[in-house]
Amino acid sequence: MKILSYPFSVVFYLLFGGTIVLFHPIQWIAFNWFGYHAHKIAVDALQWFLMRCLNVLGTRFTVELPDNLPVNKPVIIASNHQSMWDIPPLIWFLRKLHVKFISKIELGKGIPSISYNLRKGGSVLIDRKNPEQATAQIEKIAQYISSTHRAVVIFPEGTRSRDGYPKPFKTKGLKLLFKNAPDAFILPVSISNSWKLQRFGMFPIPMGVHLKMKVHEPIKISEYQPDALISLVEQTVLKDIVHD
Repeated sequence: MKILSYPFSVVFYLLFGGTIVLFHPIQWIAFNWFGYHAHKIAVDALQWFLMRCLNVLGTRFTVELPDNLPVNKPVIIASNHQSMWDIPPLIWFLRKLHVKFISKIELGKGIPSISYNLRKGGSVLIDRKNPEQATAQIEKIAQYISSTHRAVVIFPEGTRSRDGYPKPFKTKGLKLLFKNAPDAFILPVSISNSWKLQRFGMFPIPMGVHLKMKVHEPIKISEYQPDALISLVEQTVLKDIVHD
């Protein structure tokens, strides 16, 4: 199966590269000529096409969503993080929530489409070597989702889990979000098998990965003390991460 992954990965990267290059000017036109909502449509469409690129490798997606997604409310999405391929399904399947990200500053330039969306789409870029800047940006995105009733994704592990087994949650970012968006809901998300797409690094990408994402019931932040809420969210995320 790994031998087959080599030619199919070449095809994938040709499609992937073409997709992000094509959508870069589409995003620019949408944002500059038509504004936020047109840009969001372009970004959502990009995620759909990126997932179709992964389908070339036989990648499947199984997603469970609650019936009561907190649409038109401020939302903090707390998810485990296994690979860069977590991002397209989070944006696409939760598109009603207007998903934004807390991303490292290095991703804000140099990547067609992706860097542009991070800079212009409402996300924030943090310098992990500058705690004061990072704190200010997290406070900024919390206030942004409060005023716009949109969503921000945070990966509380702080970095990717490269073997599928999550690292302990770090609490500082979550507590900053809770403090600055006290009326928000938190939405725990469990992602499984995404790490397998990068088990060999960036090349080749394995064939036939079954990426699973479970979005849990929303939790009202104001009903819990911060430490108790973080513990609840961490346990909720961990219990539905599949190792198969």
